[in-house]
Amino acid sequence: MEEKLGPGRDADKQLKSEVISLVQYVRRFREEIAQMVASDGDQTRFETMSDQLDAIVGATEQATHTILERMESVDEYVEKLRSTEDAEERGKICDAIGEETMASIEACTFQDITGQRVTKIVRSMKFVEDRVNSMIDLWGQDEINRLANEFAEQEASEKDEDEQLLNGPALDMEASISQDEIDKLFD
Repeated sequence: MEEKLGPGRDADKQLKSEVISLVQYVRRFREEIAQMVASDGDQTRFETMSDQLDAIVGATEQATHTILERMESVDEYVEKLRSTEDAEERGKICDAIGEETMASIEACTFQDITGQRVTKIVRSMKFVEDRVNSMIDLWGQDEINRLANEFAEQEASEKDEDEQLLNGPALDMEASISQDEIDKLFD
């Protein structure tokens, strides 16, 4: 014989089920956040990305400086070469030009290291993207969209007119009118 649960017992059972689901949801949400800020060595993934980007900027600046210095030296040697009649001296100048050119080529190898660093950043960003997508799945896409729209509206209302116009330079894919098309408007 089956015991019937009264309306109070059904409600208690349903409430208990909802509380258990909520606890599991919060635990999973906490795990997702913990994975986002998990250490990658001595740093979090975000700190590692920032350091990698700083290193890319530094390596690029250093390489550019080296290349420019070497090319200026090559230019000076070429001027010396033009005014030198002595064959032995011309050989020395050509050797110096070769050394400067090689140093410029070596400075260009920063691209390999930069590529490796960018790859690390992309992996970290992919990891964060996966974590965020998991949280969106937990929370629900419709709710996220609703909150994102509310946030965007609030942010827009807090900006003055000048700030609303400042979006930075457009990416190539965002540019809708070419300079030629703009010039045609003034013809």
